[in-house]
Amino acid sequence: MAAAHPIKDRPDVELFHEVSLIDQLAKSRLERALPQGLSYAQFGILNHLTRQGEPMSPAQLAAALNLTKGAVTNLLQKLEAQGLIAITTDPDDGRRKWVSLSDGGGAEHQQCLKRLRPLMEEMRAAIAEDDFKAALPFLKQLRLWLDQNR
Repeated sequence: MAAAHPIKDRPDVELFHEVSLIDQLAKSRLERALPQGLSYAQFGILNHLTRQGEPMSPAQLAAALNLTKGAVTNLLQKLEAQGLIAITTDPDDGRRKWVSLSDGGGAEHQQCLKRLRPLMEEMRAAIAEDDFKAALPFLKQLRLWLDQNR
């Protein structure tokens, strides 16, 4: 008799397996659509700064994106060299830095969104909007639990 597949016996394990595969496939597909020289991780920083709408410290970015401070520092150096962000020193505490989106970074972010739009539209054509809406409450609940239990 064949052994049972443990992943099929545990919906929680199967869910994390599916989420992991979705993450890998989505990152790969999205990164191919980004402009040459801009990684998915760098786009993530531009996207987060755009959504926040205000400067953030490197530590805040690291926490928000679940990255190490070293990884964020490396990404920020590359983005700053490309003129996509500005890093300034806090006038009240010279040890503290603030990261903000430059005008060029805002324009680059908009270009990225335009490049990603066909991929998103293709996916939306294949999967019903109601299916996305139905999945969101559970996914948000799971994310909140994971965030609270880091």
